[in-house]
Amino acid sequence: MTFTDTTRERAREIIARYPADRSRSALLPLLHLVQAEEGYVSPAGVAFCAEVLGLNKAQVGAVATFYTMYKRKPTGDFLVSVCTNTMCNVLGGQEVYDTLSEHLGVGHDETTADGTITLEHAECLAACDYGPVMTVNYDFFDGVDASTAVGVVDELRAGGRPMPTRGARLCTLKEMAVQLAGFADERDGAVADGGPGEPTLRGLRLAQQHGVSVPGFDPNTPIRSKAEADKAAAEAKAKAEAAKPAPVEATTAPVKGGDGASAPTGAAGPAKPEAATGSTAPDVKAPDDKSPQVRTAETRQPDASTAVPDAPGTKVPTDGTGTAPAAGDARSAEAAGVAANAPAGDGKPAGDEAGAQERNLTEAKAGTDADGAGPADASETGAQK
Repeated sequence: MTFTDTTRERAREIIARYPADRSRSALLPLLHLVQAEEGYVSPAGVAFCAEVLGLNKAQVGAVATFYTMYKRKPTGDFLVSVCTNTMCNVLGGQEVYDTLSEHLGVGHDETTADGTITLEHAECLAACDYGPVMTVNYDFFDGVDASTAVGVVDELRAGGRPMPTRGARLCTLKEMAVQLAGFADERDGAVADGGPGEPTLRGLRLAQQHGVSVPGFDPNTPIRSKAEADKAAAEAKAKAEAAKPAPVEATTAPVKGGDGASAPTGAAGPAKPEAATGSTAPDVKAPDDKSPQVRTAETRQPDASTAVPDAPGTKVPTDGTGTAPAAGDARSAEAAGVAANAPAGDGKPAGDEAGAQERNLTEAKAGTDADGAGPADASETGAQK
């Protein structure tokens, strides 16, 4: 399979969305992209993704076989999924699936002879309040029964495009894969139709009736860039600093003692207690250029020489006398543990040593020969040993 120039150009555009050292993150949309051209992720599609990302085919195949939205064999123009999980099943979902299977002459994950429809049963389509539900290329048909489901597939096979209960008008699986790869649907009026479901509208009406809303919510508010956010934070901090009251100097006025006598001149009044923070750890702002994993590792600080007492998530180990171990003990203990526990080989799991097995068998046989015990007695003797 030789992919078109359009696919290769789109692949470059997808990869350019990610940082240079994070190009592997483009794998998911790239798999949708090759599925948009072939209708499924073929071995050639796996090789193409591996080529443009500098991965091997096993790495790409591991991802392609993990997600059910990537099809590994030719799929019809319309993927019809019927929910047969608990809620929809109770409401008749299994009957809908069985009727469609008999009507189309195909089973789960099978495609009709004309290549139009692939049928599958789904574990859950996340629409329990609309059950029983089915989707066509992931667009919802709510509250279906056997007859309405048959009507939908018959219209699809006749070349029609029935309107989903919710969402935009239907498109083919290949057209859907283009959108999942991150490109707009270029069909004329593709997103002009559709509407929300009645349960969604019911929630909206209740919110309007009771005045439930997000304070100051503006759906047109743009998302600020990092530079804009940092500038706004700096301005807010400067404003807060300016609003702080000036520090109160110690008074030199005489302070009456408990016996009514004046305290020595220049003695300050009683100091106000400092607010308890609950921690003796200093407030250190984590630098933005460190990854969360690095910051977490530095916070835990396994070495007592650098551990900060009372730091969040940190507990300095002691040797039972309340004394922290010397620096480097943590690394020495870890090295000793690694040396004492050899990694398992490729052939057997850890601890599965032939010597231990032979020794156990020899002891069991010796116990049987010595006292004439049967297999059950030998097992009991071995257990006691």
